[in-house]
Amino acid sequence: MSQLHFYKFYLEFEFLRKIFRHKFCLPPQSSNFLADIIGLQKKTTGDLPKTSKGSLPSSSSKANINLHNDSIIQKHGSKKVGLSCCLLTMEEMKTFHFPLQGSPDCENFIPTKCNGSITDNSPLFGLACEMCLTSKGRELTRISLVAEGGCCIMDELVKPDIRIVDYHTSFSGITKTIFNSVATKLKDVQRQLSALLPPDAVLVGHSLDLDLRALKMIHPYLIDTSLLYVREQGRRFKLKFLAKAILGKDIQHPNTLQHDATEDARTALELAQYFLKYGPKKIAELNLESLGSHQELQAAGQKPRNTTEIPHPNTSVLECVNLVGQKLLFVALEKGATELSSYGNCETIKCLSNKEVFEQARVEIPLFPFSIVQFSFDPFTPVFTEEMSKRMKTKWREMSTVYAGPVSRTYNFRPLKRLLKSFGPIQSMSFVLETYQPHLCVQYEVLEAAQLAIESLNGIVVEGICIKVQRPVTELTLDCDILMKELERDSENRDTIYLSGVSESFKDHIFHVSSHFPGLEAVILPKDLESGKQKKFCFMKFKTFASAQRALNILTGKDWKLKGRGALTPRHLHKWLRGFSPESRWPPGLRVMPPPSEQQALQTLKTDHPKVAAWYWGQKIGKLYQNMNPGTLCLILLPGCKSIHGSLPGLGMMGIKDEEESTTTGMGL
Repeated sequence: MSQLHFYKFYLEFEFLRKIFRHKFCLPPQSSNFLADIIGLQKKTTGDLPKTSKGSLPSSSSKANINLHNDSIIQKHGSKKVGLSCCLLTMEEMKTFHFPLQGSPDCENFIPTKCNGSITDNSPLFGLACEMCLTSKGRELTRISLVAEGGCCIMDELVKPDIRIVDYHTSFSGITKTIFNSVATKLKDVQRQLSALLPPDAVLVGHSLDLDLRALKMIHPYLIDTSLLYVREQGRRFKLKFLAKAILGKDIQHPNTLQHDATEDARTALELAQYFLKYGPKKIAELNLESLGSHQELQAAGQKPRNTTEIPHPNTSVLECVNLVGQKLLFVALEKGATELSSYGNCETIKCLSNKEVFEQARVEIPLFPFSIVQFSFDPFTPVFTEEMSKRMKTKWREMSTVYAGPVSRTYNFRPLKRLLKSFGPIQSMSFVLETYQPHLCVQYEVLEAAQLAIESLNGIVVEGICIKVQRPVTELTLDCDILMKELERDSENRDTIYLSGVSESFKDHIFHVSSHFPGLEAVILPKDLESGKQKKFCFMKFKTFASAQRALNILTGKDWKLKGRGALTPRHLHKWLRGFSPESRWPPGLRVMPPPSEQQALQTLKTDHPKVAAWYWGQKIGKLYQNMNPGTLCLILLPGCKSIHGSLPGLGMMGIKDEEESTTTGMGL
């Protein structure tokens, strides 16, 4: 689907236009749209290059290390610390979404009942879990608990109650056959773990929040080695890297068939013990940031450097995700999934239908930091696309056109013309003489001007004659009243107002009295493309709907002498509409040939009509959005399409899940 579909079937995309507050143009479709979006410089095959065998490169000499700026020193200081200083604080547990008592998403979680006093001699236990994917998300399949000294005291396979969709065999080694003989359930390991842990037990692990959520348990005393060995800019070291750099151990070897949860638990425990034994200064002298950046740049196929700079600005999304030790999720139809499936840090799920893409995405997206979901539709032919684009432009032009009249042949038109021009820039004005009494036909540059003229002039008396102002009634404008109301409610338009009659000094005047317009974010002042002069209308964008309405009341009052209303067209749409090739006022041949019968027409609308598809997938994307975690940045990208006259641009929509309106005063000109 493209931008053309979105505005052609605008009323069908109710969820998208009300939720996504920011819309923008995409360049015309390229030969490889997905590669452009991901930022791939060229198509390659195979996994991202692996780090060379052998030891990690030696760190810089101590003389070149500024210990004062090391992240670990900044957090823990340079002296040795006791066990209690390594525990996660309550604020850290809240920030990184650890299970906590009273959290709304942890109502059914079981506490470990550990409430003893923590001392430097409190026992440490390494914990690691393996998970599978069920129809309701990730579920526990294995738990390993290791005591100090490296002895494994618990290693259990756990059978989920819910149907397993993916065993993640390549990571866990667990298969359907193995589970045939497993009877242990989640409640069994919860009970067993609670019995094993003493009151002052400290659990140690790497990304422990995921393990505890899989266990559906809450524990107060935690050391998370991914946060203990703190890194710059909120990134985290991988357990495999820390094991090699700190302990000199090779774990999760690529030649092994699966991760060993016991090995991971033991490694995390040893890392915590190393930290307590040698202290932050010893670890800072290893210069982990430099070692980590060196390894990551090698993994991304870039030359190592002697500094810890962020990689080249053209680094692809895949490489950036890999640098923070994560994977990218790509869900697509099997025929379109070849683009990214060859990359080692891309989890590709190939589906047989768009419906399956949707179902898989609902389950998987919350589990990955960055996801791409690709729905694929058979494109329209360039000829049909061209016809749709012409109809779209014609519809917008008809909505921006008004007829004023009727008047007598001896009527003084000057006052009426002056009034009509006061609502906004006019593209053309002509007399209609086909009617019994003459009318004026006025085509405005912007839709807001036409709507303002209808709302302000219809029924008023000008030069002794009651004037009626109306749009042309055609098949393209039959739903115009409904469309206008929905355009006003569009999330991008609600906080924006349109003003006509502004002068060249308007911007400076607004700046001097900005305190009267709290929440003002931007003033958009269009210019004439040929002369470069400022036009006599503008748009003003505010942080909230209330701020916009308050400003509109002030600016259309007697002191400012401006005319205005709420915005109807997003900024990017003006550019898109101008991009159509110029044509005669009423382009010929725009009717799509109707089916031979009414019954066939209705049947077509029920099955494969693009309008029905637009509504259906608007609903599906709404459901997908509801599965996102709060704070998720969501982008809907509708690529461009090809017509017989070339490529048409696409549309991007951006929003943050549960984004709250801010009332902070802001100003942008």
